[in-house]
Amino acid sequence: MTEDKAILLDHPDKIHTTEMSVGRIKRNLNIGTDDVVAYCKNKVLDKNCKIYKQGKNWCCEADRIKLTINAFRYTIITAHVIPEI
Repeated sequence: MTEDKAILLDHPDKIHTTEMSVGRIKRNLNIGTDDVVAYCKNKVLDKNCKIYKQGKNWCCEADRIKLTINAFRYTIITAHVIPEI
């Protein structure tokens, strides 16, 4: 496990998002849950999640979903469905 990935996985309690982002994440992922942060944390903690650092962000990919999380503040910035090829 890379050091960066370990840092993120060791601090899932720090993962959060802004109130303004909740609606956008729900819409982008087409999910009905009100607890967007818990949904995203579950994706990050999934054993099949691919986590890599890209600049100042972590990218987390699981179940055709890509999350972008700020590496310093642990803020979920964006969430998108990865299109099928």
